[in-house]
Amino acid sequence: MRVFVTGATGFVGSAVVTDLIDAGHEVLGLARSDAGAKSLTAAGADVQRGSLEDLESLCRGASESESVIHCAFIHDFSKFVENCEIDRRAIEALGSALEGSQRPLLVTTGVAFLAEGRTATERDTPPPPNPATYPRASEAAAAAVAARGLRVGVVRLPPSVHGDGDHGFVPILINFAREMGVSAYVGDGLNRWPAVHRLDAAPVYRLALEKRSAGTRYHAIAEEGVPFRDIAEVIGRRLNVPVVSKTPDEATKHFGWFTRFAAADAPASSAATRDLLGWRPKQPGLIADIDRPRYFER
Repeated sequence: MRVFVTGATGFVGSAVVTDLIDAGHEVLGLARSDAGAKSLTAAGADVQRGSLEDLESLCRGASESESVIHCAFIHDFSKFVENCEIDRRAIEALGSALEGSQRPLLVTTGVAFLAEGRTATERDTPPPPNPATYPRASEAAAAAVAARGLRVGVVRLPPSVHGDGDHGFVPILINFAREMGVSAYVGDGLNRWPAVHRLDAAPVYRLALEKRSAGTRYHAIAEEGVPFRDIAEVIGRRLNVPVVSKTPDEATKHFGWFTRFAAADAPASSAATRDLLGWRPKQPGLIADIDRPRYFER
């Protein structure tokens, strides 16, 4: 099928594009820059110029395709509330372009705060978005589009999607350790982060489309919960800095805006996704993957 992919040049989206093309599908990828367009062409994809804020470009890409995968999100946490609203409007626009058809839409969101303190499953639903706590509205927007009769599915990603080119949570922790001279965790450090390699996450999107089960929630989770202290210990050893525990108050000073993520206990299961899609992760786990020199290159 012909698939329109937003975020097609991003960390996860580029892996999705490659996986789709390798499986014989055609891809139309959204690109906001010449460099992005060039990388998509090199990968064998067609290019739709535009951005998340260019709703006309989103509608045009969706209308020219048989299905849509929405991977894009602006990861600027200094403007998180604003970027969540941009994401909501983008999902609404994509839904509008697909309305009246049976063409599926897959929306990307996360599991980080879905069911803190217990293992989240595909059956769990997030609380309504709240600007004061967690404003990301991807799943609420997907539900609103689905209520209009569209085939909408959700792919939930863990806090740590890892692999070469990672610029997410683990590199943020590495930077904190470099700046502060210690690799820290909160309390006993046994709070858990689920994880997946980007090359394992990509097939979840493709399989969901191929199996025509787009009205479902999927968990692209390879590891249910990696203790945060284990991550901190790899970082400390690689940077040759002490690994230390921080009280909640001390953690706020150390991690700043990232404290909630550093303290989150957010294990998540993917048992239902594996059963439904026949998905089996094959790539290295989080600890093995980050325990390499490449993760610590400046």
